[in-house]
Amino acid sequence: MGDRVQTPSQTVGPFFHFGLEYDGSAQVVPGHYPGAIRLHGTVFDGGQAPVPDALLEIWQTDAAGLVSRERGSLLRNEFAFTGFGRAATNLGGEYAFTTVRPGTGFVTVAVFARGLSHHLFTRAYFDDGTGGGASDSLLASLPPSRRSTLLAMPDGDRSFRFDVRLQGDGETVFLEYS
Repeated sequence: MGDRVQTPSQTVGPFFHFGLEYDGSAQVVPGHYPGAIRLHGTVFDGGQAPVPDALLEIWQTDAAGLVSRERGSLLRNEFAFTGFGRAATNLGGEYAFTTVRPGTGFVTVAVFARGLSHHLFTRAYFDDGTGGGASDSLLASLPPSRRSTLLAMPDGDRSFRFDVRLQGDGETVFLEYS
């Protein structure tokens, strides 16, 4: 067999919302769930303009640091913690999830947007008032100016803001998995 080369990628998107969204897709927990919070923000492109057609997925542990084993299960007519959510941005580039603060201190985020050859991975750490998870080895390895791009900051009662900047000033730190 001759040399093998990787098949070229195509850009991600545009997205057809049919099939990507489902009832409760942005709800990792229902809003009345004990300890429910709002994780929201805006996705910006390299020119700092909002991206109106991005899609974000999150995966996380529950408040005790446990991984959900029940995807979308129904408990007493209410959805239980699922550990997964999917939200599209609106025309202003804004997204929102209803979730809980994860026991691990961070949420894993995947960003899909026009112009990207592959989706991007990052993390949203919840600021604990001490610089946000300074004991985390990933955060500790980053300069403070870059570390701040991974912090979900409190902006109200049970609400945290996490903006994603795809390029340019304040670009979010993205992770590479092999």
